[in-house]
Amino acid sequence: MHLEVEPEINRYFKAAIKAQASDLHLKVNQPPKLRLNDGIRSTTAEPLTEEKIEKLVFEILSEKQKQFLMETGNIDFAYEVSQADRFRVNVFRQRSKLSLAARRITSKIPPFESLHLPSSVRDIADKTYEGLILVTGPAGCGKSTTIASMIDHVNQTRSCHIITVEDPLEFVHTDKKAIVSQREIGIDVKDYEDALSSLSRQDPDVVLIAELRDKQTLAAAIGAAETGQLVFSTLHSGSAAQTIQRILDLFPQDERNLARQTFTHAFRAIISQFLLPGLKKETPMVPAVEILISNAVARKLISEGHEADLDGVIRTSQGEGMQDFTESLRTLVEGEWIDLKVALQHAPNAEELKMALKGIRRTS
Repeated sequence: MHLEVEPEINRYFKAAIKAQASDLHLKVNQPPKLRLNDGIRSTTAEPLTEEKIEKLVFEILSEKQKQFLMETGNIDFAYEVSQADRFRVNVFRQRSKLSLAARRITSKIPPFESLHLPSSVRDIADKTYEGLILVTGPAGCGKSTTIASMIDHVNQTRSCHIITVEDPLEFVHTDKKAIVSQREIGIDVKDYEDALSSLSRQDPDVVLIAELRDKQTLAAAIGAAETGQLVFSTLHSGSAAQTIQRILDLFPQDERNLARQTFTHAFRAIISQFLLPGLKKETPMVPAVEILISNAVARKLISEGHEADLDGVIRTSQGEGMQDFTESLRTLVEGEWIDLKVALQHAPNAEELKMALKGIRRTS
């Protein structure tokens, strides 16, 4: 009986899986390194030689892929260690030597409860059937995880077709009550333009566009939302007000008013978050979350260019599921999830947070 020999590089991928690392890095003259919650950490393995990395990489590349790498100095591909463990791999040349960066793609999607998100985030996923939902924040703040949990909730509760367009694929969704089609840029489809132009022919009910990176992806997201689909996406912005400005900045000056009006009608919620160090060992990082939900007042302010006043809408609409960062930080401190000093350092207004912790909140 012929037994297939496992590629040697799997040893490094399995170490990343065992450590629950998000990324694996292989570089000449360095030991393998893993990205964990607190940054990139070296493993105890020996430093890798140039010959060793070439051997590890070339063992899992086809001849066509090797040729592409040699010609371009860079290649992206998906690599499967087991049915449940996949990596999005980029091999690139730097200082004339090969390096590898691999992002772990997990099929284990954390439930809402484990993410310490406000209950209204689940309600948004539960009750929204069309329109645009944005999850915003800096890189590494858990945006993709929040959206994955929202989509998983839809997957469990609705008979529908979910299409994701991602670069790279970050979570593997299996069909539950819904059908889930995941398209990875560079693997399943050439680019975002091709993926988005074919959306309407694929009968989607729910769409994930992993990131609004330019005018074209935003226009496609708003177009899908306007035609009755529920669209999820992310943006690098710190708050609802900043999100509106970032969106408008994607358009030339003479197109911004139209973009403002179409976005006003299309959006359903903006969930902004950032991560803070937690007090509990089992929860090393905790999200602070601001939630803006579309209502008549919010739409009027955005339409008229007064998004700077959205903070007041959020603050006075908590009964509708909205929440500002001050309220989020208050609940995290009182629940002993984060330290008061950390909360005050990251509060939009430290004095306002101190008052909120005494039970006094602004009403306008």
